Amino acid sequence: MSTTLTIKGQVTIPKQIRDALNLTPGCQLNFVLNRDGEVVLNKVDTASAKKPDRFEAVRGRADIPWKTDELMALLRKH
Repeated sequence: MSTTLTIKGQVTIPKQIRDALNLTPGCQLNFVLNRDGEVVLNKVDTASAKKPDRFEAVRGRADIPWKTDELMALLRKH
């Protein structure tokens, strides 16, 4: 199978390949150049690719209505 590179550096992945890899719009892809100079295309498993950010899990969870100055004063007392 062959395809043409556009002026923007884009290519269309043939339907047979898209179907085999279960590629859908928005899928993340990984391109690797192997030792033989061949390009290997893999679908990125986004569930395992993103490590959960321990800070993101609690971001925006504080329910204490303190102002920054009040909190800093409290912390400096100890």
